[in-house]
Amino acid sequence: MLDFNTLTEFSRANCVGICAFLVPANLLVTLLTIILTVLRRPSFQVWQSAGIASIFASVMILHVYTWFMIGVVMPPTYILLWLAITCLLTNLAAIIFQRRYSNSLSLSNNT
Repeated sequence: MLDFNTLTEFSRANCVGICAFLVPANLLVTLLTIILTVLRRPSFQVWQSAGIASIFASVMILHVYTWFMIGVVMPPTYILLWLAITCLLTNLAAIIFQRRYSNSLSLSNNT
């Protein structure tokens, strides 16, 4: 069974390593989602990239909340939270843009 206390302690004890992985991973996969959208790649590729980026961003949000749970309120916690939320919103916007653009493109080709 998954012990939440053990998981939060692991998150706080390995903060540097977790952040050293999650920050570049969030930025790179979100950038990949944007590039795939701009290059008009198929929907499943954009969704797959956005899904992976959203997992990374969600893990970062949970990691930041483990610090908030013990009362650590410092600029890095807010910066990491802002980064994760920005990545989530950017991926959502890329999916919406890609769906609307592909729908308008297919409608203009039919006429």
